[in-house]
Amino acid sequence: MSAFRDQTEKFGAREEGDEGIVRCHACPVLCRIRPGRAGACSRYANEEGRLVRTDPIVLTRRVAAEGGSVRPFLEAAADWDGGLLPQEDAFITGIGAGTTYPDYKPAPFIVSGEYDGVDTVTVVTEGIFSYCGVKAKIDTDRHLGPEAAPVRVRGEQVGHVTTAEYGSQMLALGGVRHLTGASKAEGNVTCEALLALCNCEAVEMTIDHGASLVLQAGAAPIVNGAKEERMRVGCGSATIGIFARQWHGEVDEVIVVDDHITGVLSEHQAGKFLGMRPSGVRVRGRKSTPGRIFQVAEPGTGWGGTSITDPLSLIQSIDPKLAWPGLRLLFTSTTGEDALFCVLDEALRPVPASMPAAVAKVVDRIGENCEPALASVLFMAGAGGSLRAGVTENPVLLTRSIHDLGVRVTMGGAPVYLWPGGGITVMVDVTRLPRNAFGSVPTPALVAPIEFTMPREAYDALGGHMDEVTPLAEVVASAKLRA
Repeated sequence: MSAFRDQTEKFGAREEGDEGIVRCHACPVLCRIRPGRAGACSRYANEEGRLVRTDPIVLTRRVAAEGGSVRPFLEAAADWDGGLLPQEDAFITGIGAGTTYPDYKPAPFIVSGEYDGVDTVTVVTEGIFSYCGVKAKIDTDRHLGPEAAPVRVRGEQVGHVTTAEYGSQMLALGGVRHLTGASKAEGNVTCEALLALCNCEAVEMTIDHGASLVLQAGAAPIVNGAKEERMRVGCGSATIGIFARQWHGEVDEVIVVDDHITGVLSEHQAGKFLGMRPSGVRVRGRKSTPGRIFQVAEPGTGWGGTSITDPLSLIQSIDPKLAWPGLRLLFTSTTGEDALFCVLDEALRPVPASMPAAVAKVVDRIGENCEPALASVLFMAGAGGSLRAGVTENPVLLTRSIHDLGVRVTMGGAPVYLWPGGGITVMVDVTRLPRNAFGSVPTPALVAPIEFTMPREAYDALGGHMDEVTPLAEVVASAKLRA
């Protein structure tokens, strides 16, 4: 459910003698908005001399039948008849609430309700975040670019490549230095890219000395124009361990190509356990432990995230004292998307051959065990500074209460991860928020919803704005509603 409210009293002032112009105080830009027009952020407009929100505030409802998932209220209760809200299920979010700027003011909504028999207060606002960015997880083995390489949108640097994780490449995008510490063009492009990513829209980007990407939260990443289909089942060594028994008796050697750890079955502990005969096939690279090889090739977009397109080039030597004619050799990638079956001829040279059905079945099973490749976007921000003044007259008490777990922090109703240490640094999965939950201001900075929920007595104890507490039913009654 969404609620529209006249924002003139909190965030605007009518200007005398200026034909209905309203000055918006919702952010430092201080737009002068003519009747029928919107401000620079497009989130506030002048409606017949009144400052109104163009984005309504959003209420959510927890749906027990769906495992307690949170959905926009009227979407979750299409048969709602306009009667009293079920307070045990309904929750007011910061989406569309407005900001506390200038921050001497109480938060736009300080709402009381009862949840599980506890009298609570939820402080609802939208933060203007210059200190913010996103962490993007891209499920692919393909090399996207060197670590710390710049990531660019429309030629402007918006972030960099960071350390890879298991089966995924990682990007760090945004941050205050790109938003406000660089050129105006870089700041604006960074803000636009972050806003689109956080609202689950697709963004095209490039990496210096690396790949081109299209990222969209919850969708398959597109790398160099090709949609990624699979996240690897594991590194080369893990793949050997998982499928060794299924290969045993069907092949004499398996090499699983991987940029991290390439696995060689007969040398691997799994092969030793199965009593496999040494094949004599030696793979290029730096040996880690038996059957586990590092640095078999340069990183790339070929087999297993390497630069390899011809797996036979991985063979350093074949020991004639150990190998034999007719030896069955399989090369595969960690996703099963690339595979080659060979048989050694009389000269112990690998010759490509038709893959037996039993071997192909295991290669297919590698693919079956791969999860669908997705791009994940986590919004990360520091919710410190004067934003806390909208909650309490003594901001440090809010910070302490959050870290003592007395105050629950959410963004758009979605749970957040709270970083340990000082301040209120949070991360949230953008796909868990209602759509279009994020906005921006021309600072440039992102605008994001944030809610602080606590027992009523706790809010009183930390010096909260008790005179501003309003029952949820009154908030809804004073607003225009829409689905």
